[in-house]
Amino acid sequence: MTEQPTTRPSAGRGLPRPATSFVGRADDVRVVTGLVARDRLVTLAGPGGAGKTRLAIEVARELTPAFPDGVWWVELAGLSDGSAVAGAAAEVTGALVDPGRGPLASLAAHLAGRRALLCLDNAEHLGHEVASVADAVVQAGPAVLVTSREPLRLGGEQVWRVPPLGDEEAVTLFLERGALVRPSYRPDPAGAAAIRAIVRHLDGIPLALELAAAWLGTLSAEQILAGLDDRFRLLVRGPRNAQRRQQTLAASIGWSHALLDEVDRALLRRLSVFAGPFPLDAATAVGNGPPVPAGDELASLARLVDASLVMTEEHAGEVRYRLLETIRAFAGARLGETDEDTVVHGRHLRYYAGLVEAADAWREAEPDRWQATLQREYADLRAALGWALDGGDPDTGRRLAASMAWLWHLDRRGTEGVAYLRRAIGLAPDERTIVQARLLTGLALVLDTAAPLDLEYDAATRALELATELGDDDLRALCLDLAAVGACYTDFDQAWELAEQAAAAAPAADGLAALSSRAVQALVLHHRDRHAEADSVLDDIVPALVRQHRGIAATMLGFQATGALATGDVDRARMLAAEGLRVALPLGDILRVGMARAVQAVVHIRAGDPDAAEEVLEPLLRLAGDDDVFVPGLPYALGLLAVRRDDPAAAAGWFRRGAAASDRGVDSWIAAQSLAELGAVLAAAGDAADATVALERAVATASRLGMPRVRSVARLAQAELAAATTDGASQAVELAHDALTHQAGHGLRAGLPDALEALARHGSAIRSTPDDVRVLGAADAARSALGLPRPPGQQRLFVATLAGLRATLGADAADTAWREGAGLGLDEAVGFARRARGPRGRPASGWASLTPTELEVVALVAEGFSNPEIAARLLMGRGTVKTHLAHVFSKLEVANRTELASLASARARG
Repeated sequence: MTEQPTTRPSAGRGLPRPATSFVGRADDVRVVTGLVARDRLVTLAGPGGAGKTRLAIEVARELTPAFPDGVWWVELAGLSDGSAVAGAAAEVTGALVDPGRGPLASLAAHLAGRRALLCLDNAEHLGHEVASVADAVVQAGPAVLVTSREPLRLGGEQVWRVPPLGDEEAVTLFLERGALVRPSYRPDPAGAAAIRAIVRHLDGIPLALELAAAWLGTLSAEQILAGLDDRFRLLVRGPRNAQRRQQTLAASIGWSHALLDEVDRALLRRLSVFAGPFPLDAATAVGNGPPVPAGDELASLARLVDASLVMTEEHAGEVRYRLLETIRAFAGARLGETDEDTVVHGRHLRYYAGLVEAADAWREAEPDRWQATLQREYADLRAALGWALDGGDPDTGRRLAASMAWLWHLDRRGTEGVAYLRRAIGLAPDERTIVQARLLTGLALVLDTAAPLDLEYDAATRALELATELGDDDLRALCLDLAAVGACYTDFDQAWELAEQAAAAAPAADGLAALSSRAVQALVLHHRDRHAEADSVLDDIVPALVRQHRGIAATMLGFQATGALATGDVDRARMLAAEGLRVALPLGDILRVGMARAVQAVVHIRAGDPDAAEEVLEPLLRLAGDDDVFVPGLPYALGLLAVRRDDPAAAAGWFRRGAAASDRGVDSWIAAQSLAELGAVLAAAGDAADATVALERAVATASRLGMPRVRSVARLAQAELAAATTDGASQAVELAHDALTHQAGHGLRAGLPDALEALARHGSAIRSTPDDVRVLGAADAARSALGLPRPPGQQRLFVATLAGLRATLGADAADTAWREGAGLGLDEAVGFARRARGPRGRPASGWASLTPTELEVVALVAEGFSNPEIAARLLMGRGTVKTHLAHVFSKLEVANRTELASLASARARG
């Protein structure tokens, strides 16, 4: 019945599994179980050592069947900063923390409506913050069980004052714990009498009983009683209240402490600086020095374990040690009474700073081992860093913060890392040293996953300037990589150039810096729909990235999946999306895991399975309603899901969220893809004004960045707007042809059925022909072959168009044309549609005869653009530009570009 469990759960999740038996308290378990079930917020209060934790474990175990959504245990003893409470609870429950909302709101959103129980252990030193977390969680729906020396003082809180053990229970506990150190012990009548006197002296306090019982290995029960009798002579009278019990426990610990020799007392007080479980080498590094003889740390530690003053736990073949919080507080007070307090904290800091720096050697070669090592030590890393930055040793603290940046970059604690890094930078804001350069680089690195838009690029360029000035090529390569990633949101050309510079500066061709720079270039190729080229790069680097950097690997797998989807390979898209999520999940951060889930959802949606998409997105849906949540691709996925659910209002809302994604005031690629879909939804709903604005922004951004698929989606939506106007059908046909041309030219097979159907629909509005039915039949067959069914709105348009054609042409003619079209392959269908392109009522000459694309070419000629520049701007080949110009010269009866520019300018003035 110790105050804390003797083993910690794997990854902090689930209930602890104490190594010793639970004695007595059946009535307490029954009563508290009922209180939790009825009132949902219960605090087990009592002094240290009263057995609050063990009682809470038993209550939680009893209640597990009543909470099917989870029973979660959060150990708070190792936290010194109240702001970390919500983050610790989020980590244990698996909540994805959105940097914009913060851990508390993210935790509440994650747990909302769940039938779950959250247990917060050892809350007394963080009372206000624990109260905030408990209140938010209870308001969200789950129940909360707290152990604390004091109540939280929240409305609705039920407080159960943990009583002392009854005499018989206390004797049983003493004997059971005594048997651990003296298995054959059977008290004679004198010993039994002494034990009964001991338990009366100790007021039935479990921890005090265990400390006393631990001495049965070296003392008799009568000797223990004699020692306690001297220690407690002033306490045996008076009321049995909390103050008396606190004095009793303090005296009990003090008695056990007094029995130690000076070596063991020195080691115990030095071990109080550890915030969490620690290994033997850490105990040696912190505990060495007179009066502890060199090499005697293990023997001394073993004696402290035997005295129940230090607990042990074993995980993966390694024994680790820890102090119960009550013992830690007692030992810490003894340390504070000496002149070695600063020295011991300094040793603790240097040990963990050295551990992080040494572990960095594994970061690329064995990233999972590296990350697991630092996560296991995180409570002490946080404690050491806090002490250092608070003034204990700022220089070492700054180095430690810089060394931890990679962990925060890959970890759910990114927001906390940003705060530590800014604090460390602020301690010497004008310093021009390698440490400051590393801190600035670390800030950019953590912002990459915590808050990239508007912040990452600026931080990276500040770091780059300093790294270049100091001549650190390795750091410069990393800064160039981060700047390239930041630039990639709004300027692909700049991102490509920075990635080239990073590759040139990278210290090794197969190192992370080089792989990352190639990943940026693959990302640019992907966004520009050069998917074969992107895959060639990614197939080469992703296996190495999976080993060296899960985050980048997961992101690249996601983009490969969307590329496979765009080119019509749904099965490969599913495989890549699933692999991307598998790689991302161990990271636990909302950006990487969220992006991977969003990609997988998009694949499911396009394949016509919205239920699977919703299941994949469920962990994100509780956060997604907040405008501050930033997960690239999430609003886009949710918008597509709403379209598939035939909810245009919800779809427009999500796409507007995505359309707002700008970086330093410039529309990003994220905005471009959402703007195109937003315009399509608004056009279908008849909101021509807003649709026009959205689509013009989409086309402008897609053209600036060079994104053919996004531009084609926008063109098809513009065709719908044109078709809704008087005499706009011809323009609609030309816009659909433009989309078809761009999709076919870039291998975007998944979008070809949309363009074919739009051509048939808009063409039939001018004059119905059997070719329109053939094109519809071909598009329908292609959808079946690709596994890409229509959303409900498109299905209605398709059915209406086909019905109109059957009515006009006659059922027999339509059926014959349908069969002919259905027999065409997709490439044949595209070729047929392009060959069958006719004027459909368009004039043969003059300005009215020009297609929308030809008008764009004319406008760019008038602005002075060359053919190569027009090709780049309109995402077409130079030969295509020359063909368009030849058609324009013929239709307008001009001889050259100069005449065309003059005529266009005169028309604009007129």
